Amino acid sequence: MRGGSNNYRPNAPFVEKLGDGFHISGKVRLAGQGQPIQNARIQIWAATTIGGEREPRNHGSVLTQADGSYHLEMHQIVPNFGQPHAHLAYDDGTFKTVFLRPFMPSARDTSLNVDFVLTRA
Repeated sequence: MRGGSNNYRPNAPFVEKLGDGFHISGKVRLAGQGQPIQNARIQIWAATTIGGEREPRNHGSVLTQADGSYHLEMHQIVPNFGQPHAHLAYDDGTFKTVFLRPFMPSARDTSLNVDFVLTRA
């Protein structure tokens, strides 16, 4: 689902992990060609068991690997406004900025896979 820029923090710090037990991963590819994009900065934030989306410990950025993949482990995502969801953004400037807000089928889910397809800025 597109959208989800609320509680966005430009330049969220790079992190190795934000907690334990919940995994967000995906791939970032170039539109039209499908090739993986390396070193794309993906920002992730969500309401978790330690606090809401505004909680600084729930915000972090990661870089994609050579195959375009990224991964972040964090605390368990909890429902916010009735639905468990995360916020993800690409905001580096080489490609057009994208905000995504994927919903989870269940608050018991412990992982979420979110792919990006980017177009040049």
